[in-house]
Amino acid sequence: MNRSRGFTLLELLVVVSIVALATAGVGLALRDSGQALIEREAARLAALLESARAQSRAGGIPVRWRGDAGGFRFEGLPPSAQAALPSQWLDAGTTVLAPTVLVLGPEPLIGPQQVLITHQAHPERTLRVATDGVRPFTVEPAR
Repeated sequence: MNRSRGFTLLELLVVVSIVALATAGVGLALRDSGQALIEREAARLAALLESARAQSRAGGIPVRWRGDAGGFRFEGLPPSAQAALPSQWLDAGTTVLAPTVLVLGPEPLIGPQQVLITHQAHPERTLRVATDGVRPFTVEPAR
């Protein structure tokens, strides 16, 4: 008695589910590194600007952030605070689109300000780090 045995519907569904999960995992793992790099730089910059803004208000001193093609720097902070804040991008290819100066305080309310950052390898991808002067700096797609 030669009986041919095939796969059950349940076995086929399990295999298809495993293949779908593996495909989804690969898709997430292969996320565009250029966009992730710019997003990481923008989030870091927003946090640094908020830190300097808080130090400016706490110390009652005017602080400026100056960004250009070579990097960025904070001006006006005491030397100890200045040394604690970085002055370089995480990746050397990151740059601001135009030389920019942001005034971070000491007033609690500052005017609306923004800086556009991009990466030399991906110039079509630009993010905007901005505040309306009341709320914290946030990362937004460039308009």
